[in-house]
Amino acid sequence: MLSLLRKDFIALKSSLWVVLLYLVVFSAAFIPKMELSIYFVGIYTAFGSIILVTMNDIKNSNHNFLVTLPISRRHIVLAKYMTTILFTFCGVLGSYVIHLLVKLAFPQLSKPDFGIIDILVSVGLLLVLISIYMPLFYAFSKKGAGVINTVFMVCMILLAQPAAILFDMLGKNDAARNQITFLILIGTLLLLAASYYLTRYLFTRKDL
Repeated sequence: MLSLLRKDFIALKSSLWVVLLYLVVFSAAFIPKMELSIYFVGIYTAFGSIILVTMNDIKNSNHNFLVTLPISRRHIVLAKYMTTILFTFCGVLGSYVIHLLVKLAFPQLSKPDFGIIDILVSVGLLLVLISIYMPLFYAFSKKGAGVINTVFMVCMILLAQPAAILFDMLGKNDAARNQITFLILIGTLLLLAASYYLTRYLFTRKDL
């Protein structure tokens, strides 16, 4: 299992500059213009990193190679989910650090205070995206991965403004926000578990 996780991070090592570019570009695009940019910088950076990893699997035919080894397909899928969750936290925490630095360096931007609840919201949204993305990726793989990635990125761009309005509405009612966030996170974890079992089923039956 650890070897599978290490494989993904080694594969991404040569593309690390792309992940950092995502962080810089999305920060420059969202921070000056959006009050709640902390969500979008983390979400876009993390999901961009996840797409890099999955597309690398297709480019190098990693699944075709891995299934020839004494490794169960269940472990292959579980390792990929663990990798995406790690990238989720890296992207969200990267956004958090950037926004802390911006608040110190550019107080004139008047960025709102943020804390653990904002991190949890970003992580929860990413886990929902992962729960939808992973079964689609393993179901269609080479034939539709490019289309799936494009559709997801377009949808994330189109939904940015409506999501910002929702975050702003929740932010005006701390009690409602905390309660709703807690319920959503529980539902998200259940969705992620269901997504894993569905993806494992699809990949187990897939003829590579």
